[in-house]
Amino acid sequence: MDMHIPSPVLPVERGLFYGGAFHAARSGRRMAVFAPATGEALGEVDVAGPEDVDAAVAAARAAFPAWAALRPAERADLLRGFAALLRRHAQELAMVDAVDGGNPVSELVKDVGIAAGGFDFFAGLATEAKGETIPMGERRLNYTLRQPWGVVAKIIAYNHPLMFATWRAAAPLAAGNCVVVKTPDQAPLSALRLMELAGTHFPPGVFNILSGDRETGVALVAHPGVDKIGLVGSVPAGKAVLRAAAERVVPCLLELGGKNALVAYPDADPARVAAGMVKGMNFAWCGQSCGSTSRAFLHASIHDEVLEEVRRLLAPIRPGLPTDPATRMGSLVSQAQLDKVLSYIESAKAEGARLISGGGRPQEPELARGFYVEPTVFADVTPTMRIAREEIFGPVLSVLRWEDEAEMMEAVNAVEYGLTASVFTRNVVVAHRAAARLQAGFVWVNDTSEHFLGAPFGGFKQSGLGREESLDELLAYTQVKNINILLEE
Repeated sequence: MDMHIPSPVLPVERGLFYGGAFHAARSGRRMAVFAPATGEALGEVDVAGPEDVDAAVAAARAAFPAWAALRPAERADLLRGFAALLRRHAQELAMVDAVDGGNPVSELVKDVGIAAGGFDFFAGLATEAKGETIPMGERRLNYTLRQPWGVVAKIIAYNHPLMFATWRAAAPLAAGNCVVVKTPDQAPLSALRLMELAGTHFPPGVFNILSGDRETGVALVAHPGVDKIGLVGSVPAGKAVLRAAAERVVPCLLELGGKNALVAYPDADPARVAAGMVKGMNFAWCGQSCGSTSRAFLHASIHDEVLEEVRRLLAPIRPGLPTDPATRMGSLVSQAQLDKVLSYIESAKAEGARLISGGGRPQEPELARGFYVEPTVFADVTPTMRIAREEIFGPVLSVLRWEDEAEMMEAVNAVEYGLTASVFTRNVVVAHRAAARLQAGFVWVNDTSEHFLGAPFGGFKQSGLGREESLDELLAYTQVKNINILLEE
């Protein structure tokens, strides 16, 4: 292989994991997998069809009564053990994701650590899915129970394959649900390797993994044995899931796209703003992050100084092979995503935006077959340009100049998204005022991109439904039952 990947890293098993074992797809369908950084073939994986989805959901339903009946402390112990297993295999799993998804292995090791931390966190909350007593006067006892839904389907995105396959399953598992994860079409291998390593950790049927394509997701969402759906994906994917779920009145938890704004006030430190812009764009992931602060609103008084500092900070950030520990920026995930990003860059030029940095593909020979784009920054962007309104999911940062705060806020909030936002100012009054006015579910002040276990993460508007990474997520995977008892002697 071009990247000298140790042969044990990539999974040998390429089938569907459910009921505690791997199974071949009943239709015999398979799909090819490629390394986006080099174009090399990584073999094939099975594609789960409707019959396979039936079997996986049946395995989960069979496992559910015993799993839900476990004492919360016992489920917590299993979650903590899974966290320890993830940490033991962090380097290996990160390398699989680097090969299969194109992101830098040095960053993906952190992904595995985050996933492990998520399992520890929700293990600690397993006893918190509790109800309450409600006063009813004499001779009546009224209380509520929180009970798991049953089978939860999780459909995940390709930018953090291993992290999403695990971390986003932790809360439903802690609450007593069984889970069926549908891996991303573009990057299914790390979840399969994980099941080779850890498939017997949970009781059979509790944690299941299906590789497949769009039709696999459709079959899973429509399946009558699925009680709740979680999706990490695009807004169009979220809308499709909601439409299908509406047919069965199935609740959904959706983490969707973003066109996130970074707002810098005139008193902000230009160097800190520039560092926040570069950090917030998640260039390591080639900008493939729903939380990327891809619109920077810079006050006119600091605009030019910030841009110069951004240019300086970007100079050493060059795309590279994701398996190299020194690489700071990986590749896009596919040819389709590359074509999409390049088309946005051309549209920005055509609409009059001024190219500050990047804008093309790297010229290094070793990167020629990969889906690479340089870190790209446009200035003189106006709110009506496509790059200021639409989610690109690539390494393209739009910079807008502002002077009037009311007009700026109107432009910031004009998009259909509302996932995250950042405010840079030294004035605490301004910070609180701006944070309150921004239509986003998660706001940083003088920082970007950091997540904090226990702090609810989720979006306003079309950026999603529900909150994750907190007690809110655990409770979302329970339903409330009220019990009223008439006390008679």
